[in-house]
Amino acid sequence: MSDASSSKDTALLRIRDLQIEFGRHDAAPVKAVRSISLELKHGESIALVGESGSGKSATALSFARLLPEPPASISAKEMSINGREILKMSGRELRGIRGKEIAYIFQEPTTSLNPVLTIRTQIAEALALHRPDVTKAGRDDEIVRWLDKVGIVDSRKRLHAYPHELSGGMQQRVMIAMALCTQPKLLIADEPTTALDVTIQKQIMDLLARLRRELDMSIILITHNLGIIRSVADRVAVMFRGEIVETGPVDEILRNPQHAYTKALLACVPRMGAKQARLTAIDHTALG
Repeated sequence: MSDASSSKDTALLRIRDLQIEFGRHDAAPVKAVRSISLELKHGESIALVGESGSGKSATALSFARLLPEPPASISAKEMSINGREILKMSGRELRGIRGKEIAYIFQEPTTSLNPVLTIRTQIAEALALHRPDVTKAGRDDEIVRWLDKVGIVDSRKRLHAYPHELSGGMQQRVMIAMALCTQPKLLIADEPTTALDVTIQKQIMDLLARLRRELDMSIILITHNLGIIRSVADRVAVMFRGEIVETGPVDEILRNPQHAYTKALLACVPRMGAKQARLTAIDHTALG
């Protein structure tokens, strides 16, 4: 077996029995995530699906230790990236993997981008921190290259634009360029299309799918919407009340869901041409 094919079969991220609690000294801790186990191979993509409050974002933020500890308390039998144990990393080691090995994009680019800094300044900062191969003189060309790659028109003219001068879809493309210019092995996209209209949502999902192929990177897509995952994800893990209740290949889960909560999530997805007086709501009392 070649080195390339061997690396494809090895785990990039391995999580075993992850538990996350939130609490204060004067109150009992709240268990937000319970005994989650995941494994993500190099170049693979998984969608972490569930409603708000199901524990998806807390789970993903814990992978780079981005949850403030306290009030968060994180434990796991294993939480490793490329075989290195994340929970045992020093602050310096964690800063080394944040952005460089694990990069994040979030659902609200308007709050993630600094409103008083130009697009150039914000992307240049990421390059300065994580890409020593890019010289200061060559940063503008590298920024333009990434803006072109994510579909920003007239990218060189956009270098000196401020976030408020761009549409929501353009801002999200800038966030994707900023995350990917550091060439991470894993991109975590947390509800990346929530604030966008349906047409732009599809464009962003298609963009992520294309970039994943071109850059041969892994993606964890966090979403409440099973209707948008098919183009990006290989597998799905459905989260309910802090636990993974069902997991499997995308087509299999969408075609033949087994858990009642997965079925309820699918029933909430609007369908083109379907005549519905009201959207379906999830009855949590029926789920126990």
